[in-house]
Amino acid sequence: MVMEDDTSSGPSRKRLRTSHACDLCRSRKIRCDGNTPCAACIATDNDCTYGSEANSRGKSDLILEGVLRVEKYLHELNANIAASPHFVNRISSHPVLSSAVGSSVGRGSFSGGSLTDLRITPRPTLCPHPDELDNANSLENAVLESRHTSTTESILQWPHFDVFPSLRKDYTSIFHLEQSRPRIKTKKGDIYPYMTEEEVDSILDAFEHAVNFWYPTTSIDQLQNARALITNGNFEDNDELRVCLALLVMALGCVSKVTAGLMESTALPESERRRRATYRATGDMYFESALKKLYVAHMDVSSIATQCLFFVALYFAFLRRPLQTWEYISAAATKCLLLLSYSSQNSTSENQERIRRIFWSCYILESDYLAELSNLPLSGIARVESSVSLPGAGYSTHSNAQEEEQSSLYFLACISMRRLLNRVHQLLYARGTGASLDDKRFPGIVKELDHQLDEWRTVLPEAFAFEVQWPPVGAKHNITGVKTEHGGFLRQRYLTCRSVIYRPYLMWMLSSLSSGSSPVTRPNITASGSRGVQGPLASVPASSSAVGVNSTTAPSAMNIKLAEHEILANCKSCLDACLLHILNLRGFSQTLLVDTWICSLSMAGAMLVLLAACRISLLKDLIGPEILQAGSHLRELLVGWQKMQEDPSSPSVDQSVHIIKEAERFIRQVYKGGKDEEEGRIER
Repeated sequence: MVMEDDTSSGPSRKRLRTSHACDLCRSRKIRCDGNTPCAACIATDNDCTYGSEANSRGKSDLILEGVLRVEKYLHELNANIAASPHFVNRISSHPVLSSAVGSSVGRGSFSGGSLTDLRITPRPTLCPHPDELDNANSLENAVLESRHTSTTESILQWPHFDVFPSLRKDYTSIFHLEQSRPRIKTKKGDIYPYMTEEEVDSILDAFEHAVNFWYPTTSIDQLQNARALITNGNFEDNDELRVCLALLVMALGCVSKVTAGLMESTALPESERRRRATYRATGDMYFESALKKLYVAHMDVSSIATQCLFFVALYFAFLRRPLQTWEYISAAATKCLLLLSYSSQNSTSENQERIRRIFWSCYILESDYLAELSNLPLSGIARVESSVSLPGAGYSTHSNAQEEEQSSLYFLACISMRRLLNRVHQLLYARGTGASLDDKRFPGIVKELDHQLDEWRTVLPEAFAFEVQWPPVGAKHNITGVKTEHGGFLRQRYLTCRSVIYRPYLMWMLSSLSSGSSPVTRPNITASGSRGVQGPLASVPASSSAVGVNSTTAPSAMNIKLAEHEILANCKSCLDACLLHILNLRGFSQTLLVDTWICSLSMAGAMLVLLAACRISLLKDLIGPEILQAGSHLRELLVGWQKMQEDPSSPSVDQSVHIIKEAERFIRQVYKGGKDEEEGRIER
């Protein structure tokens, strides 16, 4: 089985290259039109000179150009939406879901409870105050607003699950589950683990290759200072803020050891389990000691204080404590906004670059959590992201130059994907304005967003390239189609985004087909009494000349079949992405350390979407037999990860595992041959 858009036949990778750029544009890494003087130099009133144009550019420049290209398309899409609230696809041959079927919003079936120029400047621009930003600015910034309708909890409220009461039985909202958890207990007095120099080096290396690869915010100098401080053990006579940072780096380095090397299996020898448990306990000791000194980070206003707050958020993410994670993301984001809004006379270029990197790290993590807890208050960081420079050069984070370059490219790829995901959620699922329930608007938006997703994938560096393919039968733990673990993690992001992009088609079909007949074939009596066609066929032309949306002329049989095929193909794109997202999940270190809580909810949502589709025979036929492996695969991973991360387990993750188990049970009932039971009945 392959996806509708088999990547093997896709276009070859191409990268934009500009042969002439002035010295200033080259140093600032922005586009240059090649004129003398160029537009950028005219705008900034600078001398425009052309130096050594034969210098080859690094890979960072290439991916930045790719980001620019994606941002340009997103900006054009936003401009179209802002100009017309009923924006539809500009390609007239694309079928539009007509209002003839009645407004999806009226049905209420799914009402759950850019940059034009990317400026890489040495100094960030002044951030406008969040209170001054209006809705128009949300189109310029990739903002994920509160109360969107794409969370797993929103999916669980779909009416299609009313026949599965056990899915919602004893369900507790995620917020209340997490709010009721006991506080983390700390011991009196400071207890610092004894570490040899070799052990300290090993833990700091683990931090450098894991956390500092995903979020490259810590400089080599900072790592060397942490190594000296921890090795000497002189914590009392040193600056408390730097001690706090060193302790947090060690804590995250320890849990990096816990989560490393689990991509294929969590079934480890007992000796290895004990070794990882020791690192977990050591990490907790360092973290507890850091918490006792954290007051200095709250009181200080500096890049290092902000860094400490962000690292606390990361450790709480490892502990699967989403509310505490959110609290410290917000605290770090607030300090970022403050430091970016006021330029300090004593601020060095290193501090400025560090705060920009922390800004983008907070942006990614805040958006990830808001994707599943949609009522969380916004820090305001997303509302100014278009005015903040992307991470730049001159900030050394790794001892190996090649790894540092790969880390920078990976960070840029993650930022670009998170911005795209935010736009997808905002354009399709924003409460009150999202197009997912407006069958006149979403087809064009879906098509354009999918184009941006493919653009993002095209500009990925070779090390992170991936294939979208079905795992071989029996490849329960092996990972295929990627060159690196980081490529595997980015593939999961890609599949998440693709499933959310195409979900409106599935929602529309589920809502229409639940009435018992196919929406693409049933007739509609128009106001004049003639028989028209409902749904996506209402705008299908009767012949080679297009017929308007409100036309009563009957579409030709050939065009009806073509439109029906395209709509079902789009539903299949959503279902395939959900199933591939599940089956390609592995124990990526970043997933275990940072994203276990988020991943459990996302996977529960994917299983619910597949369950809803299984109940409709027309949609069930689009899903392959691989679905029978999905539930057990997820439960094995999530339960194994929780054991590896040790107690206390997360009640949110446990509840997600329960939902996955129940969804798996009902799916198996459907595939057993249509037992006419109260739960699991197929609608035809």
